[in-house]
Amino acid sequence: MEDYIFKALTISFAFIVLYVTIKFVHNFLWKPQRIEKLLWYQGIRGTSYKFLNGDKTDMLKTTLEASSKPMSLNHQIVPRVIPFFHQLVQQYGKISLYWFGRTPCILIGDAELVRFILTNKNGHFIKPPLNPLVKLLQLGVATLEGEIWSKRRKLVASAFLVEKLKGMVPEISISCCSLIQRWQQLVKPQGKCEVDVFSEFTILSGDVIARTAFGSSYQEGKKIFELQHEQASLVREAYWSTYIPGFRFIPTRNNKRRYQIYNQTNAILREMIKRKEHTMKTGALESHDDLLSMLLECKEESENSLTIDEVIEECKLFYFAGQETTTNLLTWTMIVLSMHQNWQEKARREVLEICGKRIPDLETLNRLKIVTMVLHEVLRLYPPLSYLQRYTQCETKIRSMTIPKGVEIQLPLMLLHYDERYWDNPEEFNPERFSNGVSKSYHDQIAFYPFGWGPRICLGQNFALIEAKLALAMILQYFSFQLSPSYAHAPCHRVTLKPQHGAPIIIHSI
Repeated sequence: MEDYIFKALTISFAFIVLYVTIKFVHNFLWKPQRIEKLLWYQGIRGTSYKFLNGDKTDMLKTTLEASSKPMSLNHQIVPRVIPFFHQLVQQYGKISLYWFGRTPCILIGDAELVRFILTNKNGHFIKPPLNPLVKLLQLGVATLEGEIWSKRRKLVASAFLVEKLKGMVPEISISCCSLIQRWQQLVKPQGKCEVDVFSEFTILSGDVIARTAFGSSYQEGKKIFELQHEQASLVREAYWSTYIPGFRFIPTRNNKRRYQIYNQTNAILREMIKRKEHTMKTGALESHDDLLSMLLECKEESENSLTIDEVIEECKLFYFAGQETTTNLLTWTMIVLSMHQNWQEKARREVLEICGKRIPDLETLNRLKIVTMVLHEVLRLYPPLSYLQRYTQCETKIRSMTIPKGVEIQLPLMLLHYDERYWDNPEEFNPERFSNGVSKSYHDQIAFYPFGWGPRICLGQNFALIEAKLALAMILQYFSFQLSPSYAHAPCHRVTLKPQHGAPIIIHSI
Protein backbone atom coordinates (compact mmCIF):
# COMPACT_ATOMS: atom_id res chain seq x y z
CA MET A 1 0.00 0.00 0.00
CA GLU A 2 2.82 2.38 0.91
CA ASP A 3 4.58 1.56 -2.38
CA TYR A 4 1.38 2.39 -4.29
CA ILE A 5 0.99 5.76 -2.52
CA PHE A 6 4.67 6.56 -3.11
CA LYS A 7 4.38 5.73 -6.83
CA ALA A 8 1.18 7.79 -7.12
CA LEU A 9 2.84 10.78 -5.46
CA THR A 10 5.93 10.37 -7.66
CA ILE A 11 3.84 10.24 -10.83
CA SER A 12 1.75 13.25 -9.68
CA PHE A 13 4.87 15.24 -8.92
CA ALA A 14 6.36 14.31 -12.31
CA PHE A 15 3.18 15.48 -14.07
CA ILE A 16 3.26 18.77 -12.14
CA VAL A 17 6.91 19.34 -13.07
CA LEU A 18 6.15 18.47 -16.70
CA TYR A 19 3.14 20.83 -16.76
CA VAL A 20 5.08 23.71 -15.21
CA THR A 21 7.99 23.12 -17.63
CA ILE A 22 5.72 23.06 -20.68
CA LYS A 23 3.88 26.17 -19.44
CA PHE A 24 7.18 27.97 -18.83
CA VAL A 25 8.61 27.02 -22.24
CA HIS A 26 5.34 28.03 -23.93
CA ASN A 27 5.13 31.44 -22.22
CA PHE A 28 8.81 32.37 -22.34
CA LEU A 29 9.98 30.76 -25.61
CA TRP A 30 7.38 29.39 -28.01
CA LYS A 31 4.75 32.14 -27.70
CA PRO A 32 7.15 35.14 -28.00
CA GLN A 33 8.90 33.52 -30.98
CA ARG A 34 5.57 32.78 -32.68
CA ILE A 35 4.36 36.38 -32.24
CA GLU A 36 7.72 37.71 -33.42
CA LYS A 37 7.51 35.68 -36.65
CA LEU A 38 3.91 36.79 -37.20
CA LEU A 39 4.80 40.47 -36.84
CA TRP A 40 7.98 40.22 -38.90
CA TYR A 41 6.02 38.47 -41.66
CA GLN A 42 3.81 41.60 -41.83
CA GLY A 43 6.85 43.84 -42.23
CA ILE A 44 7.03 45.07 -38.63
CA ARG A 45 10.77 45.13 -37.92
CA GLY A 46 12.52 45.63 -34.63
CA THR A 47 14.64 43.94 -31.98
CA SER A 48 14.72 40.16 -31.60
CA TYR A 49 13.26 38.53 -28.50
CA LYS A 50 15.76 37.96 -25.69
CA PHE A 51 14.84 35.34 -23.11
CA LEU A 52 13.13 36.61 -19.95
CA ASN A 53 14.27 40.27 -19.95
CA GLY A 54 13.66 41.28 -23.57
CA ASP A 55 15.02 44.80 -24.15
CA LYS A 56 14.74 45.96 -20.52
CA THR A 57 18.52 45.99 -20.03
CA ASP A 58 19.08 48.05 -23.17
CA MET A 59 16.25 50.42 -22.25
CA LEU A 60 17.71 51.07 -18.81
CA LYS A 61 21.23 51.41 -20.20
CA THR A 62 20.26 54.01 -22.80
CA THR A 63 18.24 55.93 -20.20
CA LEU A 64 21.14 55.98 -17.74
CA GLU A 65 23.57 57.08 -20.45
CA ALA A 66 21.25 59.84 -21.67
CA SER A 67 20.65 61.17 -18.16
CA SER A 68 24.30 61.00 -17.08
CA LYS A 69 24.95 64.64 -18.02
CA PRO A 70 22.93 67.78 -18.83
CA MET A 71 22.26 68.79 -22.42
CA SER A 72 22.75 72.06 -24.32
CA LEU A 73 20.23 74.83 -23.73
CA ASN A 74 17.83 73.96 -26.54
CA HIS A 75 14.63 72.00 -27.14
CA GLN A 76 16.12 68.96 -28.89
CA ILE A 77 15.14 66.83 -25.91
CA VAL A 78 13.80 63.62 -27.50
CA PRO A 79 17.16 61.72 -27.50
CA ARG A 80 17.56 62.51 -23.81
CA VAL A 81 14.00 61.89 -22.58
CA ILE A 82 13.08 58.76 -24.56
CA PRO A 83 16.44 57.57 -25.93
CA PHE A 84 15.45 53.96 -26.56
CA PHE A 85 12.35 54.93 -28.57
CA HIS A 86 14.37 57.55 -30.46
CA GLN A 87 16.98 54.95 -31.46
CA LEU A 88 14.30 52.37 -32.29
CA VAL A 89 12.58 54.73 -34.74
CA GLN A 90 15.91 55.78 -36.26
CA GLN A 91 16.81 52.14 -36.90
CA TYR A 92 13.48 50.45 -37.69
CA GLY A 93 11.02 53.19 -38.63
CA LYS A 94 7.86 54.79 -37.23
CA ILE A 95 6.25 51.39 -36.60
CA SER A 96 8.66 49.04 -34.88
CA LEU A 97 8.86 46.10 -32.48
CA TYR A 98 10.66 45.70 -29.17
CA TRP A 99 10.27 43.53 -26.05
CA PHE A 100 9.46 44.50 -22.47
CA GLY A 101 10.36 41.25 -20.77
CA ARG A 102 8.37 38.62 -22.64
CA THR A 103 5.71 41.13 -23.70
CA PRO A 104 5.88 42.15 -27.37
CA CYS A 105 5.55 45.92 -27.80
CA ILE A 106 4.79 47.79 -31.00
CA LEU A 107 5.82 51.44 -31.08
CA ILE A 108 3.54 53.47 -33.36
CA GLY A 109 4.80 56.92 -34.31
CA ASP A 110 2.18 57.68 -36.96
CA ALA A 111 -0.37 60.38 -36.04
CA GLU A 112 -3.25 58.82 -37.97
CA LEU A 113 -2.79 55.43 -36.29
CA VAL A 114 -2.34 56.98 -32.86
CA ARG A 115 -5.66 58.77 -33.23
CA PHE A 116 -7.31 55.54 -34.49
CA ILE A 117 -6.15 53.67 -31.37
CA LEU A 118 -7.02 56.43 -28.89
CA THR A 119 -10.51 56.98 -30.33
CA ASN A 120 -11.31 53.26 -30.67
CA LYS A 121 -14.49 52.38 -28.76
CA ASN A 122 -14.83 48.65 -29.46
CA GLY A 123 -12.80 47.63 -26.42
CA HIS A 124 -9.95 46.10 -28.44
CA PHE A 125 -7.37 48.45 -26.89
CA ILE A 126 -7.25 48.62 -23.11
CA LYS A 127 -4.73 49.82 -20.53
CA PRO A 128 -1.93 47.24 -20.07
CA PRO A 129 -2.38 44.76 -17.19
CA LEU A 130 -0.73 46.14 -14.07
CA ASN A 131 1.82 44.49 -11.86
CA PRO A 132 -0.01 44.15 -8.46
CA LEU A 133 2.67 46.30 -6.82
CA VAL A 134 2.10 49.08 -9.39
CA LYS A 135 -1.61 49.15 -8.51
CA LEU A 136 -0.77 50.37 -5.03
CA LEU A 137 -0.27 53.95 -6.31
CA GLN A 138 -3.94 54.32 -7.28
CA LEU A 139 -6.79 52.42 -8.92
CA GLY A 140 -8.93 55.34 -9.98
CA VAL A 141 -10.64 56.28 -13.23
CA ALA A 142 -7.28 56.49 -15.05
CA THR A 143 -6.63 52.76 -14.71
CA LEU A 144 -10.09 51.16 -14.73
CA GLU A 145 -11.69 49.44 -17.73
CA GLY A 146 -15.10 48.43 -19.06
CA GLU A 147 -18.41 49.22 -17.39
CA ILE A 148 -16.87 50.21 -14.06
CA TRP A 149 -14.64 52.74 -15.89
CA SER A 150 -17.60 54.15 -17.85
CA LYS A 151 -19.64 54.63 -14.68
CA ARG A 152 -16.77 56.18 -12.71
CA ARG A 153 -15.78 58.43 -15.63
CA LYS A 154 -19.26 59.97 -15.79
CA LEU A 155 -19.27 60.64 -12.06
CA VAL A 156 -15.83 62.25 -11.99
CA ALA A 157 -16.41 64.20 -15.24
CA SER A 158 -19.31 66.07 -13.62
CA ALA A 159 -16.80 67.77 -11.30
CA PHE A 160 -14.90 69.27 -14.25
CA LEU A 161 -17.78 70.97 -16.05
CA VAL A 162 -17.15 74.64 -16.93
CA GLU A 163 -19.55 75.98 -14.31
CA LYS A 164 -17.85 73.87 -11.62
CA LEU A 165 -14.39 75.04 -12.71
CA LYS A 166 -15.56 78.65 -12.63
CA GLY A 167 -16.48 78.20 -8.99
CA MET A 168 -12.98 76.92 -8.24
CA VAL A 169 -11.14 79.97 -9.63
CA PRO A 170 -11.38 81.96 -6.35
CA GLU A 171 -9.74 79.08 -4.47
CA ILE A 172 -6.98 78.84 -7.10
CA SER A 173 -6.50 82.62 -6.75
CA ILE A 174 -5.93 82.30 -2.98
CA SER A 175 -3.13 79.78 -3.59
CA CYS A 176 -1.57 81.97 -6.31
CA CYS A 177 -1.70 85.04 -4.04
CA SER A 178 0.18 83.08 -1.36
CA LEU A 179 2.90 82.26 -3.92
CA ILE A 180 3.20 85.90 -5.03
CA GLN A 181 3.38 87.15 -1.44
CA ARG A 182 6.03 84.56 -0.56
CA TRP A 183 8.15 85.56 -3.57
CA GLN A 184 7.74 89.26 -2.78
CA GLN A 185 9.15 88.65 0.68
CA LEU A 186 12.09 86.72 -0.79
CA VAL A 187 12.83 89.41 -3.38
CA LYS A 188 12.37 92.43 -1.05
CA PRO A 189 15.91 92.69 0.45
CA GLN A 190 17.80 92.98 -2.87
CA GLY A 191 15.11 93.28 -5.55
CA LYS A 192 15.89 89.79 -6.78
CA CYS A 193 16.48 86.26 -5.51
CA GLU A 194 16.97 82.70 -6.73
CA VAL A 195 14.24 80.09 -6.26
CA ASP A 196 13.81 76.53 -7.42
CA VAL A 197 10.51 76.99 -9.23
CA PHE A 198 9.94 73.23 -9.43
CA SER A 199 9.75 73.08 -5.62
CA GLU A 200 7.71 76.30 -5.50
CA PHE A 201 5.15 75.05 -8.02
CA THR A 202 4.95 71.71 -6.22
CA ILE A 203 3.72 73.63 -3.17
CA LEU A 204 1.41 75.83 -5.26
CA SER A 205 -0.26 73.00 -7.18
CA GLY A 206 -0.47 70.96 -3.98
CA ASP A 207 -2.29 73.80 -2.26
CA VAL A 208 -4.62 74.25 -5.25
CA ILE A 209 -5.55 70.57 -5.46
CA ALA A 210 -6.01 70.38 -1.67
CA ARG A 211 -8.36 73.40 -1.67
CA THR A 212 -10.35 72.55 -4.80
CA ALA A 213 -10.48 68.79 -4.27
CA PHE A 214 -10.86 68.59 -0.51
CA GLY A 215 -11.60 72.06 0.85
CA SER A 216 -8.40 71.89 2.91
CA SER A 217 -4.94 73.41 2.56
CA TYR A 218 -1.52 72.20 1.45
CA GLN A 219 -0.37 71.73 5.03
CA GLU A 220 -3.18 69.26 5.73
CA GLY A 221 -2.55 67.35 2.53
CA LYS A 222 1.26 67.59 2.70
CA LYS A 223 1.68 64.13 4.19
CA ILE A 224 -0.40 62.56 1.41
CA PHE A 225 1.64 64.34 -1.26
CA GLU A 226 4.87 63.08 0.30
CA LEU A 227 3.56 59.52 0.60
CA GLN A 228 2.25 59.48 -2.98
CA HIS A 229 5.57 60.72 -4.38
CA GLU A 230 7.47 58.05 -2.45
CA GLN A 231 5.01 55.43 -3.67
CA ALA A 232 5.52 56.64 -7.26
CA SER A 233 9.28 55.97 -6.93
CA LEU A 234 8.60 52.48 -5.58
CA VAL A 235 6.08 51.87 -8.37
CA ARG A 236 8.68 52.81 -10.96
CA GLU A 237 11.10 50.29 -9.44
CA ALA A 238 8.39 47.59 -9.48
CA TYR A 239 7.46 48.41 -13.09
CA TRP A 240 11.00 47.76 -14.31
CA SER A 241 11.38 44.54 -12.32
CA THR A 242 10.31 41.14 -13.59
CA TYR A 243 7.28 40.30 -11.46
CA ILE A 244 7.02 36.73 -10.19
CA PRO A 245 3.48 35.71 -9.10
CA GLY A 246 3.21 35.91 -5.33
CA PHE A 247 6.27 38.17 -4.94
CA ARG A 248 4.13 40.93 -3.42
CA PHE A 249 3.59 38.72 -0.36
CA ILE A 250 7.32 38.37 0.32
CA PRO A 251 8.24 40.84 3.10
CA THR A 252 11.16 42.55 1.36
CA ARG A 253 12.12 46.05 2.55
CA ASN A 254 10.50 47.71 -0.49
CA ASN A 255 7.38 45.56 -0.32
CA LYS A 256 6.86 46.37 3.35
CA ARG A 257 7.32 50.07 2.63
CA ARG A 258 4.86 49.93 -0.29
CA TYR A 259 2.12 48.49 1.92
CA GLN A 260 2.96 50.85 4.79
CA ILE A 261 2.47 53.82 2.44
CA TYR A 262 -0.72 52.29 1.01
CA ASN A 263 -2.23 51.76 4.47
CA GLN A 264 -1.08 55.12 5.81
CA THR A 265 -2.43 57.05 2.80
CA ASN A 266 -5.77 55.23 2.97
CA ALA A 267 -6.07 55.90 6.72
CA ILE A 268 -5.44 59.66 6.29
CA LEU A 269 -7.93 59.91 3.41
CA ARG A 270 -10.52 57.83 5.28
CA GLU A 271 -10.31 60.26 8.19
CA MET A 272 -10.61 63.28 5.84
CA ILE A 273 -13.66 61.68 4.19
CA LYS A 274 -15.21 60.96 7.58
CA ARG A 275 -14.82 64.62 8.62
CA LYS A 276 -16.19 65.84 5.29
CA GLU A 277 -19.25 63.57 5.57
CA HIS A 278 -19.90 64.88 9.06
CA THR A 279 -19.78 68.54 7.97
CA MET A 280 -22.05 67.79 5.00
CA LYS A 281 -24.63 66.03 7.21
CA THR A 282 -24.63 68.72 9.90
CA GLY A 283 -24.93 71.50 7.34
CA ALA A 284 -21.70 73.11 8.55
CA LEU A 285 -20.39 73.13 4.98
CA GLU A 286 -21.71 76.12 3.04
CA SER A 287 -20.52 74.99 -0.39
CA HIS A 288 -20.25 71.53 -1.95
CA ASP A 289 -18.07 72.70 -4.85
CA ASP A 290 -14.92 70.74 -3.98
CA LEU A 291 -14.33 67.42 -5.73
CA LEU A 292 -14.56 65.32 -2.57
CA SER A 293 -17.99 66.75 -1.70
CA MET A 294 -19.19 65.97 -5.24
CA LEU A 295 -17.94 62.39 -5.00
CA LEU A 296 -19.60 61.93 -1.63
CA GLU A 297 -22.85 63.27 -3.02
CA CYS A 298 -22.57 60.67 -5.81
CA LYS A 299 -21.92 58.06 -3.13
CA GLU A 300 -25.33 58.79 -1.62
CA GLU A 301 -27.20 58.22 -4.90
CA SER A 302 -28.54 54.68 -5.12
CA GLU A 303 -27.96 54.27 -8.86
CA ASN A 304 -24.41 55.60 -8.85
CA SER A 305 -23.16 54.52 -5.46
CA LEU A 306 -19.44 54.69 -4.73
CA THR A 307 -17.90 52.81 -1.86
CA ILE A 308 -15.57 54.59 0.54
CA ASP A 309 -12.67 52.58 -0.93
CA GLU A 310 -13.56 53.79 -4.43
CA VAL A 311 -13.71 57.41 -3.24
CA ILE A 312 -10.27 56.92 -1.65
CA GLU A 313 -8.78 55.68 -4.95
CA GLU A 314 -10.14 58.72 -6.81
CA CYS A 315 -8.73 61.00 -4.09
CA LYS A 316 -5.28 59.45 -4.52
CA LEU A 317 -5.50 60.09 -8.27
CA PHE A 318 -6.51 63.73 -7.65
CA TYR A 319 -3.59 64.22 -5.30
CA PHE A 320 -0.98 62.69 -7.62
CA ALA A 321 -2.10 63.63 -11.14
CA GLY A 322 -3.53 66.99 -10.12
CA GLN A 323 -0.27 68.11 -8.62
CA GLU A 324 2.16 66.59 -11.15
CA THR A 325 0.59 67.97 -14.33
CA THR A 326 0.43 71.64 -13.33
CA THR A 327 3.75 71.60 -11.47
CA ASN A 328 5.53 70.38 -14.59
CA LEU A 329 3.69 72.71 -16.99
CA LEU A 330 4.46 75.82 -14.93
CA THR A 331 8.07 74.75 -14.33
CA TRP A 332 8.81 74.21 -18.03
CA THR A 333 7.00 77.44 -18.91
CA MET A 334 9.23 79.45 -16.56
CA ILE A 335 12.33 77.72 -17.96
CA VAL A 336 11.30 78.27 -21.58
CA LEU A 337 10.30 81.91 -21.04
CA SER A 338 13.66 82.45 -19.32
CA MET A 339 15.33 81.07 -22.45
CA HIS A 340 13.14 83.23 -24.72
CA GLN A 341 12.98 86.65 -23.09
CA ASN A 342 11.17 88.20 -26.08
CA TRP A 343 8.16 85.94 -25.52
CA GLN A 344 8.27 86.58 -21.77
CA GLU A 345 7.98 90.29 -22.49
CA LYS A 346 5.17 89.79 -25.04
CA ALA A 347 3.20 87.73 -22.53
CA ARG A 348 3.80 90.30 -19.75
CA ARG A 349 2.62 93.20 -21.94
CA GLU A 350 -0.57 91.30 -22.74
CA VAL A 351 -1.27 90.51 -19.09
CA LEU A 352 -0.68 94.09 -17.91
CA GLU A 353 -2.75 95.45 -20.80
CA ILE A 354 -5.74 93.18 -20.12
CA CYS A 355 -5.52 92.61 -16.36
CA GLY A 356 -3.40 95.42 -14.98
CA LYS A 357 -2.49 94.35 -11.44
CA ARG A 358 -5.95 92.87 -10.78
CA ILE A 359 -6.41 89.17 -10.03
CA PRO A 360 -7.78 87.74 -13.30
CA ASP A 361 -11.16 85.99 -13.31
CA LEU A 362 -12.07 83.19 -15.74
CA GLU A 363 -13.46 85.58 -18.36
CA THR A 364 -10.23 87.62 -18.29
CA LEU A 365 -8.07 84.49 -18.51
CA ASN A 366 -9.92 83.49 -21.68
CA ARG A 367 -8.82 86.77 -23.30
CA LEU A 368 -5.10 86.06 -22.76
CA LYS A 369 -4.25 84.87 -26.26
CA ILE A 370 -0.43 85.09 -26.06
CA VAL A 371 -0.33 83.38 -22.65
CA THR A 372 -2.49 80.57 -24.06
CA MET A 373 -0.23 80.24 -27.13
CA VAL A 374 2.85 80.03 -24.91
CA LEU A 375 1.32 77.32 -22.70
CA HIS A 376 0.29 75.26 -25.73
CA GLU A 377 3.77 75.50 -27.23
CA VAL A 378 5.33 74.44 -23.92
CA LEU A 379 2.93 71.48 -23.79
CA ARG A 380 4.04 70.52 -27.30
CA LEU A 381 7.76 70.68 -26.50
CA TYR A 382 7.52 69.40 -22.91
CA PRO A 383 4.35 67.26 -22.65
CA PRO A 384 3.49 65.88 -19.17
CA LEU A 385 3.56 62.30 -20.53
CA SER A 386 6.14 61.30 -23.14
CA TYR A 387 4.07 58.31 -24.26
CA LEU A 388 0.81 56.43 -23.65
CA GLN A 389 0.31 52.68 -23.52
CA ARG A 390 -2.45 50.41 -24.74
CA TYR A 391 -2.84 46.62 -24.85
CA THR A 392 -4.64 44.37 -27.33
CA GLN A 393 -7.38 42.51 -25.49
CA CYS A 394 -8.02 40.34 -28.55
CA GLU A 395 -6.63 39.94 -32.06
CA THR A 396 -7.32 43.19 -33.88
CA LYS A 397 -6.56 45.10 -37.06
CA ILE A 398 -4.56 48.32 -37.26
CA ARG A 399 -4.72 49.44 -40.88
CA SER A 400 -3.45 46.35 -42.80
CA MET A 401 -1.66 44.89 -39.76
CA THR A 402 -3.14 42.02 -37.76
CA ILE A 403 -2.03 42.42 -34.15
CA PRO A 404 -2.34 39.35 -31.89
CA LYS A 405 -3.87 39.39 -28.44
CA GLY A 406 -1.49 40.37 -25.63
CA VAL A 407 0.62 42.95 -27.50
CA GLU A 408 1.46 46.25 -25.81
CA ILE A 409 1.05 49.31 -28.04
CA GLN A 410 3.35 52.25 -27.28
CA LEU A 411 2.14 55.65 -28.48
CA PRO A 412 5.13 58.04 -28.27
CA LEU A 413 3.35 61.38 -28.04
CA MET A 414 6.61 63.29 -27.79
CA LEU A 415 7.82 61.87 -31.10
CA LEU A 416 4.64 63.18 -32.77
CA HIS A 417 5.15 66.60 -31.19
CA TYR A 418 8.62 66.77 -32.76
CA ASP A 419 7.80 65.20 -36.14
CA GLU A 420 8.62 67.35 -39.21
CA ARG A 421 5.74 65.74 -41.11
CA TYR A 422 3.29 67.55 -38.82
CA TRP A 423 5.12 70.69 -37.66
CA ASP A 424 7.29 73.40 -39.22
CA ASN A 425 10.69 73.53 -37.49
CA PRO A 426 9.44 71.33 -34.62
CA GLU A 427 12.48 71.87 -32.37
CA GLU A 428 11.95 75.64 -32.39
CA PHE A 429 9.95 77.40 -29.66
CA ASN A 430 7.35 79.26 -31.68
CA PRO A 431 4.02 80.01 -29.94
CA GLU A 432 2.84 81.72 -33.16
CA ARG A 433 2.02 78.28 -34.55
CA PHE A 434 -0.97 78.28 -32.15
CA SER A 435 -2.13 81.79 -33.10
CA ASN A 436 -5.21 80.41 -34.90
CA GLY A 437 -5.97 77.77 -32.30
CA VAL A 438 -4.82 74.20 -31.72
CA SER A 439 -6.68 72.72 -34.70
CA LYS A 440 -4.72 74.84 -37.20
CA SER A 441 -1.30 74.45 -35.61
CA TYR A 442 -0.24 71.19 -37.31
CA HIS A 443 -0.29 69.76 -40.84
CA ASP A 444 -2.87 67.24 -42.09
CA GLN A 445 -3.12 64.86 -39.09
CA ILE A 446 -3.86 65.67 -35.44
CA ALA A 447 -0.42 65.58 -33.84
CA PHE A 448 -0.94 67.42 -30.53
CA TYR A 449 -1.65 65.08 -27.62
CA PRO A 450 -0.48 66.69 -24.34
CA PHE A 451 -3.50 65.29 -22.47
CA GLY A 452 -4.16 62.19 -24.58
CA TRP A 453 -7.20 61.90 -26.88
CA GLY A 454 -10.51 60.15 -27.33
CA PRO A 455 -12.77 58.71 -24.60
CA ARG A 456 -9.90 58.58 -22.10
CA ILE A 457 -8.61 62.13 -22.62
CA CYS A 458 -7.48 63.66 -19.33
CA LEU A 459 -10.49 64.91 -17.37
CA GLY A 460 -8.45 67.56 -15.64
CA GLN A 461 -6.96 69.26 -18.69
CA ASN A 462 -9.14 72.39 -18.46
CA PHE A 463 -8.52 72.59 -14.72
CA ALA A 464 -4.75 72.37 -15.29
CA LEU A 465 -4.80 75.06 -17.99
CA ILE A 466 -6.89 77.45 -15.88
CA GLU A 467 -4.53 77.02 -12.93
CA ALA A 468 -1.44 77.44 -15.14
CA LYS A 469 -2.87 80.55 -16.88
CA LEU A 470 -3.81 82.20 -13.60
CA ALA A 471 -0.48 81.44 -11.92
CA LEU A 472 1.57 82.55 -14.93
CA ALA A 473 -0.45 85.74 -15.40
CA MET A 474 0.02 86.74 -11.76
CA ILE A 475 3.75 85.97 -11.86
CA LEU A 476 4.13 88.13 -14.99
CA GLN A 477 2.28 90.97 -13.24
CA TYR A 478 4.88 91.19 -10.47
CA PHE A 479 8.13 89.57 -11.63
CA SER A 480 10.57 89.17 -14.49
CA PHE A 481 12.79 86.10 -14.45
CA GLN A 482 15.88 84.50 -15.97
CA LEU A 483 17.75 81.21 -15.70
CA SER A 484 20.19 80.93 -12.81
CA PRO A 485 23.85 80.22 -13.77
CA SER A 486 23.42 77.02 -11.74
CA TYR A 487 20.56 75.76 -13.95
CA ALA A 488 21.38 72.51 -15.78
CA HIS A 489 19.05 71.69 -18.70
CA ALA A 490 18.18 68.06 -18.08
CA PRO A 491 14.59 67.02 -18.94
CA CYS A 492 13.94 63.43 -17.87
CA HIS A 493 11.02 61.02 -17.83
CA ARG A 494 10.15 60.05 -14.23
CA VAL A 495 6.51 58.97 -14.57
CA THR A 496 6.02 62.53 -15.90
CA LEU A 497 8.50 64.90 -17.58
CA LYS A 498 10.59 66.64 -14.91
CA PRO A 499 13.78 68.72 -14.68
CA GLN A 500 16.32 66.20 -13.40
CA HIS A 501 18.34 68.74 -11.40
CA GLY A 502 15.57 71.13 -10.41
CA ALA A 503 14.80 74.51 -11.92
CA PRO A 504 16.71 77.38 -10.25
CA ILE A 505 15.42 80.69 -11.62
CA ILE A 506 16.39 84.25 -10.64
CA ILE A 507 13.27 86.38 -10.16
CA HIS A 508 13.25 90.20 -10.16
CA SER A 509 10.50 92.45 -8.85
CA ILE A 510 9.02 94.86 -11.41
